[in-house]
Amino acid sequence: MRVWIAALLACLMAGLGPLALTAAAHPEDELCLPGGGMDPALCRELQELDRAGSVTSRDGLPDVRDVSLDRTPFETAIFYIRIGFEHILPMGVDHILFVLALFFSSRRLKPLIWQVSAFTLAHTATLGLTAAGLIAPPASIVEPLIAFTIAWAALENILFKEPSAWRPALVFGFGLIHGMGFAGAFGDLDLPADIFWPALIGFNVGVEIGQLVVIGMAFAVAVLIRGALKQAGRPDLYRPVLVWPVSLAIGAIGLWWAIERAFLNV
Repeated sequence: MRVWIAALLACLMAGLGPLALTAAAHPEDELCLPGGGMDPALCRELQELDRAGSVTSRDGLPDVRDVSLDRTPFETAIFYIRIGFEHILPMGVDHILFVLALFFSSRRLKPLIWQVSAFTLAHTATLGLTAAGLIAPPASIVEPLIAFTIAWAALENILFKEPSAWRPALVFGFGLIHGMGFAGAFGDLDLPADIFWPALIGFNVGVEIGQLVVIGMAFAVAVLIRGALKQAGRPDLYRPVLVWPVSLAIGAIGLWWAIERAFLNV
């Protein structure tokens, strides 16, 4: 039984290793590249504008506000659900690790619901504000802060057996930061008004679905390990066997990203 538990934990830890290697920084949303996930119709219009070179914005980039897409608002929202989902799975490795840190912070459902709800409310707010251009936090600040939130959330899992009373408020603050990261593609592209809000709503729904899938997968692994420990008569080992090693790995990755993004990316 111990060998089985060790093998399962090793698989989980092995999965975190490639995540750190494949996501040295938050995705830069180069979404028109092959497999990038950007709306193909919008990419075609951008290419046309780039070839024409006649319509530019104040910063010299193609002005996409005059672009018209042959898709209804509802179809646009549905389309961007997939883009939002892919921004979490598989593109948003840093957000995945943060959600996992939230999941492993508690053995009870109610604290987890409070934290996830606070995170969702916060990142939805700043996603909308940033994408609409009402706030414009620089990526050079947002990206290291996102990595820091990952490291801090994981560290608290090791220090505290149950989430502290202030944890939902802290997660809300962290969610504000993550929402700014989610909004990068929208703020940069300046989407046409007739598709902006349907696309933004669909994107946010896709992000939420992606986060729920991450939580669901983590729950499945936790149930397996809990069951094995219970059969072995050692349910008290759940935190030493699963929570501490995984949180330590997540924290180390988050701390490295914070240092890399703040000081090593030039």
